[in-house]
Amino acid sequence: MNPARRTTAAAAATVVLATAGTLLTATAPASAAVTCTSPVFKRQFFANTAFSGTPKKTDCDSAIDQNWGTNAPATGLPKDNFSVRWTVTRDFGSGGPFTLTAATQDGIRVYLDGSRKIDLWKNVSTTARKTVDVTVPAGKHTLRVDYVNWTGTANVSLAYTPRTSATVDKVKPLTPTGTKVTYDPATGKAKLTWSKNKEMDLAGYRVFRRLKGAAYGSTPLATTTSTTYTDSTLPVTGATYYYEIRATDKAGNESAGTADQAVTTVDRVAPGTPAITKATGEVTPTGGTGGLQLGWSKVADAATYRVYRAATENGTYTRIASTAQLSHLDTSAAESTVYYYRVSAVDAAGNESARSAPQRGRIWDNDPPPLVTGLSVTPTEFGFQLDWDKSPAEDLKYYTIHWGELYGDEGEQVCYGSLVDYVAPSETTYAYETVPDGDEVCFFVDAVDDENNSAIKWSDVPVQAVVARELDLTPTEPAP
Repeated sequence: MNPARRTTAAAAATVVLATAGTLLTATAPASAAVTCTSPVFKRQFFANTAFSGTPKKTDCDSAIDQNWGTNAPATGLPKDNFSVRWTVTRDFGSGGPFTLTAATQDGIRVYLDGSRKIDLWKNVSTTARKTVDVTVPAGKHTLRVDYVNWTGTANVSLAYTPRTSATVDKVKPLTPTGTKVTYDPATGKAKLTWSKNKEMDLAGYRVFRRLKGAAYGSTPLATTTSTTYTDSTLPVTGATYYYEIRATDKAGNESAGTADQAVTTVDRVAPGTPAITKATGEVTPTGGTGGLQLGWSKVADAATYRVYRAATENGTYTRIASTAQLSHLDTSAAESTVYYYRVSAVDAAGNESARSAPQRGRIWDNDPPPLVTGLSVTPTEFGFQLDWDKSPAEDLKYYTIHWGELYGDEGEQVCYGSLVDYVAPSETTYAYETVPDGDEVCFFVDAVDDENNSAIKWSDVPVQAVVARELDLTPTEPAP
């Protein structure tokens, strides 16, 4: 409430100036144009009880609550038979039930959009009072208060307040407007702002958040009386979240939610760790090695996988490949060399998972030794003496000796042999012991390498067996 102020000499109705013997007369208004910002009242003082003529004074008043007693309300006004008018146009938001409370000596009339709501209009010797309940529609409305003092003590007050009982107020606040959201990728925080609601019974705002594809829950993320909120609890998973703001009043009524405000977070969460399921050598269609084939399990949210290799299980792992597939052929792996592999998953944001447990891998030697050459079989009194050329294979593991019998017609005979012994790779002779009785038999020798590749098994040409006949050392006479 602003009290009336004394007018200055410059604001007098008539000013007379004498200059150079000339009489000049200038007329000035009683008060300059006054603009009052809602919800402040514009107040006008009149030197009569009919609110007629030019106001003697115009100013702004934040509240109607004055007691002038038996004094004049402002300089230039009489202490009796004056009037004061207050007006204000304001936005009531969603409106709702209000109470108008007036106290006056002498007369007061209260109007809402030109409709009279209170009428205490007579000269009284004591303060008159009246309370009225009204319903204010949503939006902007004008309150006008007319006060008159005829004689004696002058005082006046008027208050308009929302009724906030839940049994009376069933009007929801309006949906907040001007909602915006900004996201800071560096901090992972989302800041929401919105315009202040116009309701006089506003209690605050509720902030709701949901994950894309989900519904808003019944419990708000936050409650605030401010028009801004910073969410520092957003998961940094690269997901999209939506916000809405709802206004609440003191009766517990909640507005509808604002339009969704979307935020897509940065992704700082690594995917799960894959598990290697395969680490075996591959054979080319023409034989030999095609590389070491790795395979691993699929990981959700993985965009690519990184393959690491080391010479020892606990050694230094070097990345050798990056692929979107669930396998990788390590063509740089050497034959018969042991390697250790680990695989990690990488998502679209570049987050890398922990590496898998080490997996041992080796390309087995798929190249068999050459066929044994130079085999000769010599009958002896103890059986047979076998001799052959030394194998040039550097990875020779042993020789196998095979003995058998011939089947089939002459010229198309086949040696059906069976394994009878193993010979160290350093040896090129073997004594096959038997009781010679003149039988015709056959022999062949196979070479086997460290990977158990058999020269005969992998040969594309028939293996020639050596046929020999035992010495016949069977006695012609039975022993005495």
